[in-house]
Amino acid sequence: MDVEEYVERVLTCVEAVPRGRVTTYGAIAEVVGAVMGGGGPRQVGSIMASYGGPVPWWRVVRADGSLPPSHQDGARQAYLEEGTPLRPTGNVDIKKAFWRPPDF
Repeated sequence: MDVEEYVERVLTCVEAVPRGRVTTYGAIAEVVGAVMGGGGPRQVGSIMASYGGPVPWWRVVRADGSLPPSHQDGARQAYLEEGTPLRPTGNVDIKKAFWRPPDF
């Protein structure tokens, strides 16, 4: 697997997530992995941690709609500005906000 190409595909996928919607680390891993022949949610998370600053990182959440605690404050403001559906707990309402990435 070409690591640089994998990184580019992950970031391209994140850039495609519409405002007010989210996708999951697992959904990105599934779509990108189908083309690249591997990778998983943890690899996507690692890529986001290393290279995700310039892309809308707050639009990628865990399967339950949560973010790592270190991201919650910055993400919450973005969710409110974009009108992302939230649950009373503050997590994203994944049933309403989920966006499935297209094949990349």
